[in-house]
Amino acid sequence: MRYRRIWICAALVAVTAFTAAGCGSRSAEEKKPAARPTIVFMTDFGSGNDSVAICKGVILGILPAAGIIDITHQVTPFSIEEGARFLEGVTPYYPPGTIFLTVVDPGVGTSRKAVIVKSKKGQYFVLPDNGLITPVMDRDGFEGAREITNPAWMIGDKISSTFHGRDIFSPAAAHLAAGEDWMLAGPEVSELVRLNPRVATVDASGISGQVIAIDDPFGSLITTIQGDDFKRLGYVLEDKVMLRIDKKMYTFPYEKTFMGVPVGQPLVYIDSRGRVGIAINQGDFSKRFKITPPVPIFIPRKK
Repeated sequence: MRYRRIWICAALVAVTAFTAAGCGSRSAEEKKPAARPTIVFMTDFGSGNDSVAICKGVILGILPAAGIIDITHQVTPFSIEEGARFLEGVTPYYPPGTIFLTVVDPGVGTSRKAVIVKSKKGQYFVLPDNGLITPVMDRDGFEGAREITNPAWMIGDKISSTFHGRDIFSPAAAHLAAGEDWMLAGPEVSELVRLNPRVATVDASGISGQVIAIDDPFGSLITTIQGDDFKRLGYVLEDKVMLRIDKKMYTFPYEKTFMGVPVGQPLVYIDSRGRVGIAINQGDFSKRFKITPPVPIFIPRKK
């Protein structure tokens, strides 16, 4: 009987210790700090200078644990439309709470506002109020915006008139990532500057659009023609498509993949974002045909 009592006591001690350890583990998990939101960074600064490194240094100086992911810093200089297109393409793949720091700012130092915009998806955008955010807001919805006027959300008293990426946008993104209330950045902005992106138009003769960019480094043409509009012209896979690019006529096959034609041959295809593209299988279309955007493109209805 004595040994039985000892065994029961030992078992109770073990159970108590196990339960306490379990409770302690749950408590530790509950106290674990929430992950910081990621800062997703894009500019037209290029890679041949120190601008991007300086902006990242400002962020890390405020929030050493900041996570920063680059979209690109090779946006065509001053091209708000291209920056907006990249931003629209990237944002669907990031979760709510992500902070997009975007600096394509030909109007730096002027009366244009520096703003933080929140979408209905719950993502934040730190950028100049010059239309960069228009396509994202049109798709995801506008929750609100604040002008960045609070000096505590800037680099200090000496604000440059030509480098707001360093002095305003980067520190504001860092404060936002640190968990500070975005409404502290400054006063509410009820209306944003809108970008009017180029769109294709369809009529009885066909569809008119523009070649707006080159898919670097492959040299394929990116157009404003949506794939669904192109298909309404009557074309199906393996059809020969006649098209006019910058006043010159071409005829290329419509294929699903680049390998639908022999290596070195051109084709028309629907790209990964649902637009009409023109490419060469394992070649550079823009260089071979000497096409530099923006140029007009027209595709007639299938006869």
